[in-house]
Amino acid sequence: MRKIFKPILPLLALLMILAGCQSMTGETVGETVDDTGITTRVKAALAADKGSSLTRVGVETTRGVVQLTGVVQSAADRSRAEQVTRGVSGVRGVANNLQVQK
Repeated sequence: MRKIFKPILPLLALLMILAGCQSMTGETVGETVDDTGITTRVKAALAADKGSSLTRVGVETTRGVVQLTGVVQSAADRSRAEQVTRGVSGVRGVANNLQVQK
């Protein structure tokens, strides 16, 4: 019986460490990876959007909530950026802090 537990102990220790690991933002490793993926997908979607210049929009994601920052040319671009972002899988919410250029 003792031989069975020896190989499992390092694995259990690793699982406990990973389960308890949290970054400075309070997110687990899994949440951070998910947020990075969401950010990447949102940036790609904004860059691929035809008819607008949304490639310079700043994108940050925390726990599935995407924050959009920067300056866009029109109110339509601001709305379009939010619409595109909401259509990306994994996005739980959008904080649209985009400013319209005057």
